[in-house]
Amino acid sequence: MGMMTMADESPSRLGRGLAALIGDDAAFALGDEQAPAPRGVREVPIEFLRANPFQPRHTFREEELTDLANSIREQGILQPIVVRPVKDVPDAYEIVAGERRWRAAQKAQLHQVPILVKELTDAQSLEIAIIENVQRADLNAVEEAAGYDRLMQQFDYTQDKVSKFIGKSRSHVANTMRLLSLPVSVRNLIEEGTLTAGHARPLIGLERAEELAREIVSKKMSVREAEALARKTSTGSAEPRTKGASSTVRAEKDADTAALEKSISEQLGLKVEVHHTGGEGGEVRVTYKSLEQLDEVCRRLAGRGAPRPN
Repeated sequence: MGMMTMADESPSRLGRGLAALIGDDAAFALGDEQAPAPRGVREVPIEFLRANPFQPRHTFREEELTDLANSIREQGILQPIVVRPVKDVPDAYEIVAGERRWRAAQKAQLHQVPILVKELTDAQSLEIAIIENVQRADLNAVEEAAGYDRLMQQFDYTQDKVSKFIGKSRSHVANTMRLLSLPVSVRNLIEEGTLTAGHARPLIGLERAEELAREIVSKKMSVREAEALARKTSTGSAEPRTKGASSTVRAEKDADTAALEKSISEQLGLKVEVHHTGGEGGEVRVTYKSLEQLDEVCRRLAGRGAPRPN
């Protein structure tokens, strides 16, 4: 599947997944602030609502909430908040879509808010929360990746299912999830908005990723400059090696190295080469033939270093 254009990723495209879960009327209302309220909307005290534990968005900018709160004071909430009942708790609803509106409504000191109640599973709640945020570009790349990862880890989704449901290309999902293999400090820079995903992506797999990320930020590099820096760093250690030298190293591998290669290859299911470059250093090369294979390696790495979303 090739890369999709911005038109392919429009709200109407993303709304198809919402419609399948919460109905055409409700999905249309979520995608269009001018749409009439769907059937079944009613108002309840704002204290009846609670945050969504599956919310993929962790960052709510204070200035954005203030602007929305001011708008809500003047015009009210134009779109109902989609909720689901909290099991065995009367007058309690968990937000599925619209947490930003709920937070702004609290800031605006509203006593009543419009809600649309839906019976949804945990997986559906996460799906809708991701779609709503992707639709409005509210998620940073790391939050988006963590949402996809949770769908796959907790609800057994495949990347293909995620891409079709979200309405984005398979390569977009794979490339976004690769960000989870970056060091925590680099991912934090992305979440803070200090570093873009475009700047961070070339750093994936590099030992000096943290150091390079700080250099990119301090020097205010463009994405092209960041890519050039990463490329220079990546090839710098390999420059002394020539094609002939590489062949010599392969020929001189001892039985222990060959056994190590075989062991790692069997665990990953991919071709693995171990090269000693002198002293105690060296490199491990993993050869993949598809994005699925690359994603599996990244998921295993992320399983050790990436924090699971709460």
